[in-house]
Amino acid sequence: MNAEMKKLLFGASVVVLLIAGYYALTMPDTRTPSQKLGDAIHELDKGPDKAARQLEDRTPGQKAGDAIKDMTEPHNTEQ
Repeated sequence: MNAEMKKLLFGASVVVLLIAGYYALTMPDTRTPSQKLGDAIHELDKGPDKAARQLEDRTPGQKAGDAIKDMTEPHNTEQ
């Protein structure tokens, strides 16, 4: 393979990976209402706002964003 063909193949691979990543992060929420309720109950110990998030339809990208936000928030040490 010459260098030009390798560049073209690499570029096409990057485009395919970007498209696949976009679709993976924007897939619709397919959980049933009972699964959402179960997830909300599981999250109650982290606070009612985090539990309420579980009742909404959210994409995997939104869920990842919430997880990152939760990790960067300062923890409440008062108990």
